[in-house]
Amino acid sequence: MKYVLMFVETEEYARELAAMADDERQAAYERVSEWFARYSTQITHHAHLKPAHTATTLRLDAPDPLITDGPFVEGKEVVSGYAEVEVADLDEALALARAWPACPVVEIRPLT
Repeated sequence: MKYVLMFVETEEYARELAAMADDERQAAYERVSEWFARYSTQITHHAHLKPAHTATTLRLDAPDPLITDGPFVEGKEVVSGYAEVEVADLDEALALARAWPACPVVEIRPLT
């Protein structure tokens, strides 16, 4: 089965990362690289997204489609990256997500 793991960054996590000393931040990035290396046989594609302020949002639920600059979705959490994985089942996808060493939220969705 194919799933996408969406790595969701909270405002608190972003503040903590920004407050880290350079060596601490580098160690955090290295843990992420190690995670990708450890699960490379199951990851079919992945990417880190540009910061939320670079987003363009298209609202199709308005009377006329509305385009705005920025991530004007509800909430204080933003998807900062994703990985497409091919695994046996949801339990295996959950195991990968539980091992994720960075953002505190991982949303898992099956791909069609």
